[in-house]
Amino acid sequence: MKPPEEAKRELVRQWLEKAESDWRLSHRLATDSESYAEATAFHAQQAVEKYLKAFLTWHQVEFPKTHDIKRLLKLASGCDPSLTPELSDAADLTVYAVEYRYPGEYPAVIAEEATSAVAISDRVRDEVLQRLLL
Repeated sequence: MKPPEEAKRELVRQWLEKAESDWRLSHRLATDSESYAEATAFHAQQAVEKYLKAFLTWHQVEFPKTHDIKRLLKLASGCDPSLTPELSDAADLTVYAVEYRYPGEYPAVIAEEATSAVAISDRVRDEVLQRLLL
């Protein structure tokens, strides 16, 4: 059995691996000659969600199975109050994890929105990685 600190580090590493995969894919889709705005925004949202879950895991904060970035940011602010003001606009990405993943009537994701989602994911990535003491 692993010591608790080692087990925590391993779980954080796993969350970060998943986050990095979505982050890289959002960048790849954003620079493709085809337009994959919806998929780009989705993977940017997924990256943000997983970076925040890695942060919460590091701080041993339990979180529900959710795609709600605002909820995750609220939990994260209990560990680091400076995180939420820096990243509050990331909550806007939640819609890409839920509504846009299923058929329905909503406006199409445009390239500018996808580009903004990727930029937000870049900021979340930078802020979370700076705060994790790995």
